[in-house]
Amino acid sequence: MEITIDSVTYNAKEGQTVLDVARENGVYIPALCWHPRTGKAGRCRACVVEVDGAPGLKEACILEVRDGMVVHNSSERVIKTRKMIVNLLLVDGNASEMLSDVGDKNELAEMATSLGISQPEITIDTERIELDESSAGIVFNPNVCIHCGRCVETCNNNVMHEVLDFAWRGNHSKVIMDDDRPMGKSTCVQCGECVQVCPVPALAFKNAIEHANSTAIKTSRVICPYCGVGCTLEVHTSNNKWLWSTAVEDNWENLPNKGMLCVKGRFGFDYVNHPDRLTSPLIKKNGKFENASWDEAFDLIASKFLELKEKYNPRAFACFSSAKCTNEENYLMNRFSRGVMHTNNIDHCARLCHSSSVAALRETLGSGSMTNSMQEARDSEVIFVIGSNPTWNHPVFGGVLRNAIKNHGVKLILADPRKTDLYGCADIYLNLKNSSDVALLMGMCHIIVRENWIDQEYINDNCEGWDDFKKSLESFTPEFSEEITGIPKDKIYEAAKLYARSSPAAIYWGMGISQHSHGTDNARAVVNLALITGNIGIKGGGVNPLRGQNNVQGASDMGAMPNDFSGYQNVTDEKTRNKFAAEWGVDPADMDSEFGLKATEIIDQCGDEIKMMYIFGENPMLSDPNLHHAEAQLKKLDFLVVQDIFLTETAVLADVVLPGVSLLEKTGTFTNTERRVQLSRQAIEPLSGTKQDYEIIVEIAKRMGLTNFPGTPEEIFDEMSLLTPSYHGMSYTRLEGVGLRWPCTSKDHPGTPIIHADGIVRGKGLLSALEYRGPGEETDDEFPFVLNTGRLLYHWHTGSMTRRARVLDTIAPVAKMEINPSDAATLNIQDGEKVRVVSRRGSIELMAEVTSRTAAGAVYVSFHFAEAAVNLLTNDVFDPVSKIPEYKFCAVRVEKLKGGDVE
Repeated sequence: MEITIDSVTYNAKEGQTVLDVARENGVYIPALCWHPRTGKAGRCRACVVEVDGAPGLKEACILEVRDGMVVHNSSERVIKTRKMIVNLLLVDGNASEMLSDVGDKNELAEMATSLGISQPEITIDTERIELDESSAGIVFNPNVCIHCGRCVETCNNNVMHEVLDFAWRGNHSKVIMDDDRPMGKSTCVQCGECVQVCPVPALAFKNAIEHANSTAIKTSRVICPYCGVGCTLEVHTSNNKWLWSTAVEDNWENLPNKGMLCVKGRFGFDYVNHPDRLTSPLIKKNGKFENASWDEAFDLIASKFLELKEKYNPRAFACFSSAKCTNEENYLMNRFSRGVMHTNNIDHCARLCHSSSVAALRETLGSGSMTNSMQEARDSEVIFVIGSNPTWNHPVFGGVLRNAIKNHGVKLILADPRKTDLYGCADIYLNLKNSSDVALLMGMCHIIVRENWIDQEYINDNCEGWDDFKKSLESFTPEFSEEITGIPKDKIYEAAKLYARSSPAAIYWGMGISQHSHGTDNARAVVNLALITGNIGIKGGGVNPLRGQNNVQGASDMGAMPNDFSGYQNVTDEKTRNKFAAEWGVDPADMDSEFGLKATEIIDQCGDEIKMMYIFGENPMLSDPNLHHAEAQLKKLDFLVVQDIFLTETAVLADVVLPGVSLLEKTGTFTNTERRVQLSRQAIEPLSGTKQDYEIIVEIAKRMGLTNFPGTPEEIFDEMSLLTPSYHGMSYTRLEGVGLRWPCTSKDHPGTPIIHADGIVRGKGLLSALEYRGPGEETDDEFPFVLNTGRLLYHWHTGSMTRRARVLDTIAPVAKMEINPSDAATLNIQDGEKVRVVSRRGSIELMAEVTSRTAAGAVYVSFHFAEAAVNLLTNDVFDPVSKIPEYKFCAVRVEKLKGGDVE
């Protein structure tokens, strides 16, 4: 279609509004109640236009285009009406506040300027309302609110927190939080979405207010350093310091976060400028750290690595790479370990989170990653979430899920020992006991096969192992599943029916599935459920492990694993070794031809097979199980190097500490949970005394005799993509914008949103015959509670970053243990009181949080707090295939302590 706006003709598509066409073509029409992500409103009338043949003025934001339409955007009548609207909005006498510049933009001020208005024509006296400054990061000024409704709409239908609404009527109408509570006392989670869409300074970030007069504010696009969603955001900086963050609005429909951020992405960057940052290499002398020059540190590391390699053998070396760092840096660590130290003893934290999922997916389907995309949630008929708390661990995706359920009719099956936030919108909630996942999943398979709800044609054409699998189901009767899981068999039947008779059906899972001594079996059982119902390789279906850290997928892709080079190319294959050796300029005979040790095996071998370690961006002294054991093992090493931005609990044990740089100080790529590779650009200059992480790795290699390392992040990426088939078609140029999802095998390949769409990668999907195995230890009279560990919304991983972010640490400053009210009453424990939690391996002290979220007989503790390190308690029993620890089941007792609240 064609429409004309102020004598200029534009192309338009059916369903577009006049405002859509205008914005698409750079024509300014003001709009205060409309926003790209909140949609049509028609409330403020700021966007009124004249249309030939139509009576009166029309709101451009709700007026759909028709072919041949003639629109007048700057007629005398339109301008006069818009001026009246601005004057009416400013009449309350708050013009200076309403037109002030706080943060990103002020759309009312922009409209007023376009109309030549700096002051209202008339003002009236109104009663001033007190500002709401109760929130840690946001100020609400109701005196300048124009009641546009954007914040209410986006809170309820985008991020889906459902906190904001309008209350009262007429002149008393106002925006409220919950039942008219202060923001800081409400259920608001501080995601900041309301601030981002507010067209006036009614909602503002405290940081933006504090720096309202900062000069030369710079805006840079980066990828969020936290969870695996891979949100694209803009950081606003001045004088080389982070000020505030906003989500990227440009092309938001095609970004993984769709223009939204969570509280960590919004407020979690203070750590970049924290005084604890390392700014000099440290060398331990006589048991104490001393500042050292870079040359001194590099020379010592190179000489010790060469000395110990010669004294023992190459496999005396091991390194931990980092899921917090870029693909380029992880690729270099893979190259350093294999090409310089000549060992496959390299791993990273995927071993501790989803290694069992990866093992099961590679074994059964041929690819160890998420099969589908987060954006497909609304395309599913039913979604099964098991062992995952996405509204805390992947908050933006949690909002996408809730949106799909509330606004698009998607059904939800939720299986979790805790009543997570998704409990309130689940069609079926399965409150299974910890560690009973196989009994539930195989019990569902038993019912589906018995009732003939299977896709037999799909099974015949695409699966193997059917007979053995079917036989193994005989033991997973509904009665057995009920006994093990604690879920009534009728409820298991109901869930099996809903999943099997819906298409497409997707499964999303987290570490509640993977972090068990039978984690690989758990993930195999997930795949079984999808295969027998034909839910692999279809839009809106699939099997989807939600990766925990921002680049845990990328670190795995880059070869930071003991079995594979980059792109999951097996280290035992001679042709593959020769290919990498030729590019790296090393003798293939020097390359390690055997699998390396896994991370948990490396810790166990410290002091024996492993004599030296290089730990890059990881903190095993908080993240590993049974920390007393981990500490004792690391202390056995002859030489330990740690590269990080803070003196972490692990760095304290090192012989040499190297200060790297934060995400905002580097350029590189990250691969999110859906295999999307995205480019993040440097936003600020590195702190004086630090070095780029890739430069540190390259310099150590050069001093050990290997001088042909690539010299820039882009050159590193180009070398990696040359050697890695699934990344062949990628380049920095192609990754600008929304990125690409691997496999991307050629320069014109569009990327792959859905794996297995053209057939299962391994040829045929493997159905796994399984037996039920219990946890590594059981509760008893001395240790009667089951301890479950995990994350909080406001913190991330070992807390080294988020606990140095002011807003986040203000909201969640202390470690807490969730306990059910019935158990708290039995132990005479009050909410907020101090308790001791004791396992067979250690004890910690922390605050009790009495909540029905956690089931009776269980307690829940996050692992972010060094002063109450929950991994002092956890069991270092491992899954036999992946060697992942059992973080999700630990027998403990709870003791009430005297002394009141935790400080």
